[in-house]
Order: sequence, then C-alpha cells, then structure tokens
Amino acid sequence: QLVESGGGLVQAGGSLRLSCTASGRTFRSYAMGWFRQAPGKEREFVCAITWDGARTYYTYYTDSVKGRFTISRDNAKNTVYLQMNSLKPEDTAVYYCAATIDSFRVRELQAYNYWGQGTQVTVSS
Repeated sequence: QLVESGGGLVQAGGSLRLSCTASGRTFRSYAMGWFRQAPGKEREFVCAITWDGARTYYTYYTDSVKGRFTISRDNAKNTVYLQMNSLKPEDTAVYYCAATIDSFRVRELQAYNYWGQGTQVTVSS
C-alpha cells in the first residue's frame, strides 16, 4: 500500500514536497516513480528512482521537470519524496506514487504494480 501526502495549492515559483510511504518489508526491492495526471489528459511519467542494493541510486526525469524536481528515497523509512521547486501552472495535476519491480522500465506506466491514491497539486499563476 502506498500513501501520498504533501499536495496543496501554491503560487507559481513556489515549492512543495510530496511524500509517499509504503507498507511492507520489501520497499527497497522496488523502483519508485511519480506520475501525474492533469484534467483531460493521460497519466504521464514525472520521475523515478532505483537502487542498486548497495550505495548507488539512479534517478530519471521527464524533460519538463529536470532541474526543478528532485526525487529521493529513504529506505529505512519506506518513503520516497518528490521535491518540487519553481513550480509552474502547467505542473497542476494529481500526482501519483507508484512502485515497480522492473527497474528497466521505470518510465512506463504499465510496468508499475502498485499505486497510491494520488494527491492534488495546484499551481496558481
């Protein structure tokens, strides 16, 4: 089970941090991703993070958020974070946390096995 928090209303240029906490003992085995869905649009990939089981984390971002969003994870807390800076009105969407066992397909929505309920992010201009 994945539970997101941290969404809300913010002005353009502002920041928000989303959190997603997972239940279960196998969190560190999964690649974690964030997706978003704006009204009338399909759900799209935002970013993802994988872990090699040792010390290295790998992150992946869609072009529109590079340099503004940062994904991170704390395996001890079973939590993944999405720090969003320099927010734009076009970032407005419901943001979903998801988990996949397939680290090679982290950009693909269909690869994800588990999804959170979503949290609303609204950026006003």
